[in-house]
Amino acid sequence: MTHTLVDASDRWKPLNQLLTELLDRIAAEIPGCVGAALTTGHDGGPLSVLATHGVAERLAPAEVRHGGPIADAAATGDVVTTDDLFSDPRWPGLRREALAKSHPELADRWRRVRGVVAFPGPWDDGGTLVLSAVLDGPVGPEVRAVLARYEKLTADLLVVAEAAAAGDSAQVLAMLASRAAIEQAKGAITALRRCGAEEAWNTLRRTSQEFNVKVRDLAVALVEHLGQVPVRQPDGTIPITPDHPARDAARQLWTAFTADRPVGP
Repeated sequence: MTHTLVDASDRWKPLNQLLTELLDRIAAEIPGCVGAALTTGHDGGPLSVLATHGVAERLAPAEVRHGGPIADAAATGDVVTTDDLFSDPRWPGLRREALAKSHPELADRWRRVRGVVAFPGPWDDGGTLVLSAVLDGPVGPEVRAVLARYEKLTADLLVVAEAAAAGDSAQVLAMLASRAAIEQAKGAITALRRCGAEEAWNTLRRTSQEFNVKVRDLAVALVEHLGQVPVRQPDGTIPITPDHPARDAARQLWTAFTADRPVGP
């Protein structure tokens, strides 16, 4: 995550209020939810907890420091779940006793923590957000569905907030164009593979890493390769023009789709 977005959340009170209300709404829609958080990162850099609800105010930073569903979701791009956080062997540094000792005022809440789900998604080219929910029981399918509904709304909010804080209208338009291109490519992959949006995003993300190209360039190249016509991009923005490596990555990705084999450079 860039410093601009962190600064924006510190300085711009309406952004804080919007994010808090967003998490309040998410928590209200999830039965048994005792906490929720929005965590962001950029280009593999350190994660920052941008907003929290309930027990996640203390739990989310602990996950960032000691490992947990949030950190794993940000690193892999995959949804990470657990039905019993503090007994899960994947995160030995995350223990109820240690948190209760550090934050004894939340003793009753720590005893209620069971399931956690961390749902990652893109918010700009190189940026990752993670919406997470903490439950007093196991994770049901409705939890994942709620977070999936709010992921795009959250991403669009972060894009506008960061660019607006930087005072650069051209950056706002460029970032929105990037988001639009990624959404088009996700839609194409979803239709071709008959998969969900999560799998479509992971396909783009991993292919961009394997071929060392920007996600937005790969997205435009893939849609153009499928349609054999230039992608229509938002008016008033600088066009995203994929270079040769991005177009080659798109061709190989399409070959992998049709041949149903792994993608590789």
